[in-house]
Amino acid sequence: ALTRPGRFDRQVMLDLPQRRARLDILRLHTKHVPLGDDVDLENLAARTIGFAGADLKNLVNEAALLAGRKDKPRVEAIDFEEARDKIMLGSERDEPMTEKEKRLVAYHEGGHALMALLLPGTDTLQKVTILPRGHALGVTEQLPTEERHNLSRAYLLNRIAVMFGGRAA
Repeated sequence: ALTRPGRFDRQVMLDLPQRRARLDILRLHTKHVPLGDDVDLENLAARTIGFAGADLKNLVNEAALLAGRKDKPRVEAIDFEEARDKIMLGSERDEPMTEKEKRLVAYHEGGHALMALLLPGTDTLQKVTILPRGHALGVTEQLPTEERHNLSRAYLLNRIAVMFGGRAA
């Protein structure tokens, strides 16, 4: 109803922030947060492709909460890593799995990982886990080395192959 003719004259589109802008946003939101010496905001900006400004603020808040729960005086890199995983992958679930289920999930995630490692031009393999998170029983995470605006046919076919790699394994 709000976008019907006559309601609003303009629609303003905001793109997601690029790496440099994400770094500036992270610097802004961590200005009053005591950071550990191991925190590399440039690396964090590179690893948060697709995050909006609000997502980055949430990341900083979540990392600070995790550090606070552990009675740490500073927010460390591991806190940001755990916060990022929680935001992107969901919370860890304490779900009992049989050995057979664990083995199946391990083969499945291993299939994704092998395809990601063996195929040329795929995104960098970042993390593989068989610990249940969010709606998934396991996760294979890849991170792009660069922000892409156009995707080649070869890149897309390799992404499909990586996805099918789990099922094939």
